[in-house]
Order: sequence, then C-alpha cells, then structure tokens
Amino acid sequence: MRHTVHVPMRWSDMDAYQHINNVAFLGYFEMARVNLFFEQPTHDERTGLRRGLVVASHEIAYKRSVVYDREPLEVQVWISGVRAAAFTCHYELFDHGQLAVTGSTLLVPFDFALNRPRRLTAEEKEFLARWADEPAG
Repeated sequence: MRHTVHVPMRWSDMDAYQHINNVAFLGYFEMARVNLFFEQPTHDERTGLRRGLVVASHEIAYKRSVVYDREPLEVQVWISGVRAAAFTCHYELFDHGQLAVTGSTLLVPFDFALNRPRRLTAEEKEFLARWADEPAG
C-alpha cells in the first residue's frame, strides 16, 4: 500500500531557469517520509522509527521539469527491501497528475546514545510491512 502526501512548493524552490531546483525534490521526499513515520495514527509511538533513522543513500530520477504553482505536488511513498538493519523508502512525485520525479532512500535505524546502527524491531518491521508496494510499471 502507498501513502500519499500533498507537498507545497515554496517560491524559493525555483532556480534561475524558473523551474523547481533539483535539490528541492529531496526535501519534498523528506516531507512525505516524515508524514508517514511521524504523523500517521497507525504508527506506534514506542517504536524507534520515531527516535532515529539516518539516510544511507538517495537515488533520484527527473522525468520532467516542474514549474512553481500554488497547487501542491502529490508524493506517493512506499517501503521495500526491509532487512535486519535497513530498508528502502520509494517515492513517485506527481505534478498536476503527471509523474515528474521518482526516487528512493536507503534508511538505517540508528541508536544515537550508542552512536551506531541498530536492528529493526519486530514491531517496526510490522509497521513497515503495511506500506510495502511495488512501483507502477
């Protein structure tokens, strides 16, 4: 299942070419990820996903340019590749119903008190499994 978030563009996200700058999309993906992990009523507040995740890597592909508009962008987010101590968050970003950007983020649960990665708990894996989906063709 995918989680959908409507993300507003900021005027300052535009670059000199009058379209949304490429780096802004990582911020949009982050907003969708935060919405999924921190703002969903189905998320158990006791899980460590609220306490610590670090980004290990990003991948992003730009399909078409996006021009600033007051209409928010739609970001669909889902999970795959859940392992003992990492998982991947995928994104598809739509501008007025058209696919504009795709991406993924490899996330690692992290124990900041010990300053090292940690394993996912059974509860966290169960939460992540609810958001498993495959990308559309």
